[in-house]
Amino acid sequence: MSGTSAEVRIRLVKAGRTKIRYPAALLRDDGAHLVVRAPWAAPGVRDFGFVRFEPGDVFTEHYWRDRWYAVKEVRTGEGVLKGWYCDITRPAVRTADEVLVEDLDLDLWVSADGGEVLRLDEDEFAASGLAERDPRAAGAAVRALDELELLARGAGLTGLLAAG
Repeated sequence: MSGTSAEVRIRLVKAGRTKIRYPAALLRDDGAHLVVRAPWAAPGVRDFGFVRFEPGDVFTEHYWRDRWYAVKEVRTGEGVLKGWYCDITRPAVRTADEVLVEDLDLDLWVSADGGEVLRLDEDEFAASGLAERDPRAAGAAVRALDELELLARGAGLTGLLAAG
């Protein structure tokens, strides 16, 4: 099931509620790994201190049906790589026109040169109560964050994204 010009909607859910929904171009879907491209979907600028997401930025987003994360390559509208924003999520679920992703609070930022690797939102994750409600999911989330951090600090994320 491969597509090059189809459109899907990305629906990011957090704590049972839809956080954001936006259209994306489906670039490929091999049954386990799907890749979409979308412009920055939130209103205005989001300045994290270590990176700014802003209108004109383009996200190439990688989702897996068998992995507990999503990796988003972030570029300016001119194509300059800003870095990779990684969301720890439950495995993605795709229907005919939607990709559903459940955000589990943990995130990882990797700068374009790979020199900055930041674990984010561990306090939000701890406060979410997931470890008590669903210990299996919480364990999978922490393992996914550890795996991505090891990759980012080692060979980098480009091999993961190219290999699927």
